[in-house]
Amino acid sequence: MLIFRHEDGNKVASPEQIQVWMKQTMDWIGGIAAQNKFVEGNGLPFADSRVVHHNNVVTNGPFGEIKETIGGYIIVKAASVEEAVEFAKGSPVLQGDGNTVEVRKVDRH
Repeated sequence: MLIFRHEDGNKVASPEQIQVWMKQTMDWIGGIAAQNKFVEGNGLPFADSRVVHHNNVVTNGPFGEIKETIGGYIIVKAASVEEAVEFAKGSPVLQGDGNTVEVRKVDRH
């Protein structure tokens, strides 16, 4: 799984720039899919989200002003962590200063 951590693009860029990023992302995912390595993925919008804490305390958020906030993910089929890292290196998310792509195994039982 490739987990994208970044700020809310709608707060830091114009709608036109968002469209450029979306096309770059779709092209990048298309390249992975062309290798039959793409499984699934989704964006995780920041609007109308909540965080449930210990003792059932509920707060608004997470907030997209924080670069460490998860903005989305994709699941890829990779023969190794190294192969998944190579996919991650091509992510357009990494154009943003401080943005990251976290690579994790999915434990499917």
